[in-house]
Amino acid sequence: MEWLILIAALFLAFSNGANDNFKGFATVWGSDTLGYRQALALATLATVAGCLAALFLAETLVQNFSGKGLVADAVVNTPAFILSVACGAALTIFLATRLGYPVSTTHALIGGLIGAGLAQAESGVQLGRLMQTFLLPLLASPLLAALLGALAYSAFRLRSAEEDCVCVVEPELSASTGTGAIAIQAVASPMLVMGSDEDCATLPVTARFSIARWLDKLHILSALAICFARGVNDTPKIAALLLASSLLDAQASVWWLAAAMALGGILFAKRVAERMSHRVTRMDHGQGLAANLITAVLVLFASKLGVPVSTTHVSVGSIAGVGMRAQTLDWASLRQIMLSWLATLPLAALLAFGVSRFW
Repeated sequence: MEWLILIAALFLAFSNGANDNFKGFATVWGSDTLGYRQALALATLATVAGCLAALFLAETLVQNFSGKGLVADAVVNTPAFILSVACGAALTIFLATRLGYPVSTTHALIGGLIGAGLAQAESGVQLGRLMQTFLLPLLASPLLAALLGALAYSAFRLRSAEEDCVCVVEPELSASTGTGAIAIQAVASPMLVMGSDEDCATLPVTARFSIARWLDKLHILSALAICFARGVNDTPKIAALLLASSLLDAQASVWWLAAAMALGGILFAKRVAERMSHRVTRMDHGQGLAANLITAVLVLFASKLGVPVSTTHVSVGSIAGVGMRAQTLDWASLRQIMLSWLATLPLAALLAFGVSRFW
């Protein structure tokens, strides 16, 4: 049973990586800032870094996803309960990944906890804790992300796209005649000028910078931040299963889970990446950056507070908010994703219930 729990938890981490690893870089690939392979490599590295940082930043989430307080304490640490939760969540996420739908590992784990808890005759599920600790943050986070994404997009549009060049203009020299034959030179200070490339070409420039290139670099940094935040937020949720079973200590659990997440993303991330990058909305560099900044801030903030938000919900919410503001949102694609969200929790609960009854 212990080996089955270890395999199930690693399969859950593998499925999580396949579905989630690329989500931070969806806007980077969608806006053609980087190619798929480059984006996937950076996403994998940032996710692994976030997994390792979870040891220090997200201890509260480990407690929340151990199941304590949600089901009876006598049930939480039983091998059958832990195995049922892991199997229900892992199978749900892997199925969604193969179909190309970005779903929430958080939803799947909650569904697994509910299904495995209901399967225990002496147990039950604490509905009050379920609503307050889990469901309310999951419902509110995509709405908040969409609103903030729309506002961030509006802020980025305040700058004209044509004004891409920032120039440092050479200081001017002015001459004046002194009391003698020597001319006194007065040097003016250099000036910063922002305009189009054509404007900068007509000026005596000592240095010039492209705003678009710097925004691209910031866009990539924001994507790295999301993948890092995603690793911080999701790793303790899965590690809670291993810690509850006393199979591995916290440090060993994180290392094994980080490796499984990285492998899952490398092998199976393409279908979910395609849907998020190219089907929800058409993105330019400014839209992608706006969506990413909102996602990174919300997920990191929630991880520190121990609030179990879904990186998927926040990321899709911010992308949708930007797309709505830019009037490029594909409502049919968004509707399909939201339907997959609705199916995630009950499917995971049903599978976990079935595994629990079998054992």
